Amino acid sequence: MPSSSSASASADLSAPTSSAASPSSSPRPWERRGGGGGDNKRRAAAWEWERAYLLACAAGLMVDPLFLYAACVSGPLMCVFLDAWFAAAVTALRCAVDAAHAWNLVLRLRDACAAAPMRREDEEEAPARQPTDCGGAAVSAARAMRPSSSNSNKRSLLLDVFVILPVMQVVVWVAAPAMIRAGSTTSVMTVLLASFLFEYLPKIYHSVRFLRRMQNVSGHVFGTIWWGLALNLMAYFVAAHAVGACWYLLGAQRATKCLNEQCAQAGPGCAPWTLACPEPLYYGAGAAHHGLGADRVTWAGNATARDTCLDSGDNYEYGAYKWTVMLVANPSRVERVLLPIFWGLMTLSTFGNLESTTEWLEIVFNIVTITGGLILVTMLIGNIKVFLNATTSKKQAMHTRLRAVELWMKRKRLPPGFRHRVRQYERQRWAATRGADETRIVRDLPEGLRRDIKYHLCLDLVRQVPLFQHMDDLVLENICDRVKSLIFPKGEVIVREGDPVQRMLFIVRGHLQSSQVLRNGAESCCMLGPGNFSGDELLSWCLRRPFLERLPPASSTLTTLESTEAFGLDAADVKYVTQHFRYTFTNEKVRRSARYYSPGWRTWAAVAVQLTWRRYKHRKTLASLSFIRPRRPLSRCSSLGEEKLRLYTAILTSPKPNQDDLL
Repeated sequence: MPSSSSASASADLSAPTSSAASPSSSPRPWERRGGGGGDNKRRAAAWEWERAYLLACAAGLMVDPLFLYAACVSGPLMCVFLDAWFAAAVTALRCAVDAAHAWNLVLRLRDACAAAPMRREDEEEAPARQPTDCGGAAVSAARAMRPSSSNSNKRSLLLDVFVILPVMQVVVWVAAPAMIRAGSTTSVMTVLLASFLFEYLPKIYHSVRFLRRMQNVSGHVFGTIWWGLALNLMAYFVAAHAVGACWYLLGAQRATKCLNEQCAQAGPGCAPWTLACPEPLYYGAGAAHHGLGADRVTWAGNATARDTCLDSGDNYEYGAYKWTVMLVANPSRVERVLLPIFWGLMTLSTFGNLESTTEWLEIVFNIVTITGGLILVTMLIGNIKVFLNATTSKKQAMHTRLRAVELWMKRKRLPPGFRHRVRQYERQRWAATRGADETRIVRDLPEGLRRDIKYHLCLDLVRQVPLFQHMDDLVLENICDRVKSLIFPKGEVIVREGDPVQRMLFIVRGHLQSSQVLRNGAESCCMLGPGNFSGDELLSWCLRRPFLERLPPASSTLTTLESTEAFGLDAADVKYVTQHFRYTFTNEKVRRSARYYSPGWRTWAAVAVQLTWRRYKHRKTLASLSFIRPRRPLSRCSSLGEEKLRLYTAILTSPKPNQDDLL
């Protein structure tokens, strides 16, 4: 009986051993692809790093707006300062993101340096590879395109360097404190906002460009639609975060403007530097009132300014920044960050119900916010629709097909057993293919690409078949180009004994039962597992001379013991392969493999060995009993067990594999 062997579908690509030389020396598909195992690992590692770097870019877009929350107004002193501890924490996060940008820049420079010698070799060898005028024109066109490609790479490297520049760090830690000390409390907000936009907008362009490049290379980023949905939601949240941070800073600027107006109305005792805190970078250990000047103490006790600018947003024209009154003097950092994010999400989602004043900067901010929210919401809804359609369309197609099949079975009045088998097959086919018609997808591709893809998909599985382990690459390539993926549900009868053999089956996953009904009613069974094959009758049929057009009968019945996946090679394809590569099938190793793994030959060989062994034991027993004179020659002596074994051999091996016809 043949033993069932299991092998993994992801086995490594091993070099084939063939004792027959191939007549063709054309390059194999993996030679055309030009990659080995080490290259594949490096590509996989590079792809994983690019995914991680994309997430680092998104983290950088989340970190930069936090710098704007460092600008605060002191409630007790009614002065402007920078939250030093908060700025230090944001700077640490920004340094971690910049480290990822720097490492990516190092990797790009290393790849560029490694590719430079190869590019120079191609340029040196290019004149030798132009046999005609058309070739010369192609080379000239390629040379003309190289400067633009080089300029694009340089611009990309410059952009990578620009996103690492510590613009916000320098402004927060150097420029802004100096401006606060000088009393420019309103202008410092403008400088912070301009510096933020100067660095943030190129970062957005850099991240989008990197994302598009990844999509152009592989067609996807993370491989699942849920990751695509998460990226779109992340982009929407980043936009709300950035808009909310700008809204908070502009609200703080409006509050500072209100305080400046109240200071001017207070008289000559209030100077512009009074609105600047004694410590522009405040770490939480401020001076007490007795350590301050008389003018600061007087300004801190100005109830009119406090009621107008800080206690309520109704006493001054805050416009769209009305909610920021409760934030600019709020000591809670969490509330100072979360409320602007909420305002950004609400404004972008509802296209803004904003109250605006006549100040031009506020009007421009409202216009940009509403327009950006309209665009982002439209894109988000469109992408969500695409993702949901991609998720549910195949399931809806499956349900539609199942309903159509049910109506057809009801109209044809099929028995319940047949209906159950049809439903089981449809569900298994959906579980294996997820609604994708692999045959149609591969069939519509160009011939060369289709051949290489099928070779890549089928090579490891075909090599699991012991019959093909001793065949050369040209034969395997033609076999891979012609095999078809087949799925059989549990309990399905694939072929019955005596029916014409339509194809050879090579089991990939699952188990089959091969059974033969004997003349006395008994049944001989064996199990075929992954790596085994059936339909070897086609080999003797194809190699038989003279050739007969009638297909050979099946010597056994094949029944699936579980859900089974297999590759099928039709009779016409087997005939094509054996006729065009006859030298391979006359190989002694291939002949031995075919006989060893054939269920019929293995059963016949087992019975023949048992018969020979019993005959030998019987003769030895008769020879030891020398005082008994046999009534007939020793070679013809037989026992009842031997007669039964002869009868079993004649029954089981009828029709016996034809040794002259098979290989």
